[in-house]
Amino acid sequence: MKKSIAFSFVLDELFSIHPTVKPMFGCHAIYQREKIVLITRNKEEHKHDNGVWLATTHEHHASLKRDFPSMRSIQLFGTAETAWQNIPADADDFEEHVLKACALILKGDKRIGKIPKAKKRKGK
Repeated sequence: MKKSIAFSFVLDELFSIHPTVKPMFGCHAIYQREKIVLITRNKEEHKHDNGVWLATTHEHHASLKRDFPSMRSIQLFGTAETAWQNIPADADDFEEHVLKACALILKGDKRIGKIPKAKKRKGK
């Protein structure tokens, strides 16, 4: 039985770009063609990291933080600032900010989305 996607309203918002959903780390990764844009997470363990994760890079953190003041690094990845950033599910403005992130993705905002590195093939 397939597990339903957390915060599925993001799929409604991104419908026009025909997003692809893939399981990742027990969560759901959302792709726009080959580019990963978001991961949705709502799990019992490490609740601090529940929310919608933005695929971004360190260079965009400051400008994204102005758009999403509650945005924070993902603690599961350690104590250092992570490239991926979380719009936390426990933030008062969670849904508003996730909708705003979806709008930025639809506009082609270059700050959100990364093309994953190619997987290495296993040797014989």
